[in-house]
Amino acid sequence: MPEILSLDELRERFSNASGGEMFDPEFRKVADLVFGEGDRRQAPYCGVPTLLKAPYRPDAAPSFADIDIALFGIPMDLGVTNRSGARFGPRAVRNVDRVGPYDHVMRAVPTAHARVADIGDVPFKSRFDLAASHADIEGFVRRLVEAGVLPLAVGGDHSVGLPILRAVGKDRPVGMIHIDAHCDTGGSFEGCKFHHGGPFRQAVLDGVLDPRRTIQIGIRGNSEYLWEFSYASGMTVIHAEEVGDLGISAVIAKAREIVGAGPTYVSFDVDSLDPAFAPGTGTPEVGGLTSAQALGILRGLIGLNIVGGDVVEIAPQYDPTSNTAQIAAQILFELLCLAAEAIKVRAS
Repeated sequence: MPEILSLDELRERFSNASGGEMFDPEFRKVADLVFGEGDRRQAPYCGVPTLLKAPYRPDAAPSFADIDIALFGIPMDLGVTNRSGARFGPRAVRNVDRVGPYDHVMRAVPTAHARVADIGDVPFKSRFDLAASHADIEGFVRRLVEAGVLPLAVGGDHSVGLPILRAVGKDRPVGMIHIDAHCDTGGSFEGCKFHHGGPFRQAVLDGVLDPRRTIQIGIRGNSEYLWEFSYASGMTVIHAEEVGDLGISAVIAKAREIVGAGPTYVSFDVDSLDPAFAPGTGTPEVGGLTSAQALGILRGLIGLNIVGGDVVEIAPQYDPTSNTAQIAAQILFELLCLAAEAIKVRAS
């Protein structure tokens, strides 16, 4: 940490220093990455809103040249079983104007190590057909993966996890760190198996998700009996009340043990958080994680072999405070930090 100075020394050093001028070597290193030369940055409330203020590149397809990490929206909620509205999630997250560019816990400035862009939203052929929408998502993400671009999605309901995993796990099954109130491993209901309560059952059955390398954190509520598949397939389930009993460090250690060094997907449903923190979601469950607990868990995953991620189920119309969108944007930034570090490690 910087040395402690006397008042005279403080006046001499800081009276005429700009906001971007740092004297401590570690702080200077970060400031150089964030500011470059001088102390000028665009005001966070100016310009066209994009995910994490990333450059907007909706025309990047099909080559996705000069992009390492693609942020994109999935404005689709045809798979919800309760309150609809997550189709507005991507727009709400884009309107959050002040997240990043530095994470003090991971000591990360992700845009300094990876080329990041908001490539817009998945284009859908139909706003009414769930299966067709999943096909559109899978094709969109597959093009990213084939171009060597790491996908980070903002949903949309959690059914989007299935087509994303089909694309990310096409060549080999991936592990998953899944933070949620619900295991989402249910079966078919009313003739449909593509709803947001069952994407990870289907992903295992499709051979794109490795259940032995899957951990589900924050689970609670009145649907436990629906999640038999999680236990039968060998997934590790940590309930919300266990997080407090075990402690964040133990949860992180277990997650790292389960996924190991293999390719890992991170899926974050905002209903993993208690409704006191994130009421803007379709299936809220009381007794959830705090935002600090969620951030602590994610930050403990630094260095894992991350190959993609999502933050889903943001339904902004149920949250007049906009807290849910704010938290979702912060979660997206944490995922970006993890993804950028994974890319840096793979390149070294």
